[in-house]
Amino acid sequence: MYHSIMEPGGMCMPKKVTKEDVLNALKNVIDFELGLDVVSLGLVYDIQIDDQNNVKVLMTMTTPMCPLAGMILSDAEEAIKKIEGVGNVEVELTFDPPWTPERMSPELREKFGI
Repeated sequence: MYHSIMEPGGMCMPKKVTKEDVLNALKNVIDFELGLDVVSLGLVYDIQIDDQNNVKVLMTMTTPMCPLAGMILSDAEEAIKKIEGVGNVEVELTFDPPWTPERMSPELREKFGI
């Protein structure tokens, strides 16, 4: 649940969006080829949030040839836009550095024996 913050003078301002808020939203974005979320897969490289709650996410795919890249990026943008108080959202794709299985969460690495 999100709450507003009361500023001096009685103005009610939206809660500051945090990296945790963004990561929690992105846990709902699934790489359908693998059936796993983009956070657990380690596809999220960076999250930046400015003072106006504008969010910029840098992420990758498991392979540059991922046929679902466009859909995953769109799903990520839509998931972040659902966060209360969020401003503009930009999701950027990179392949530098390339994704490796070592970027997966410890739980997934253990599950796959990595």
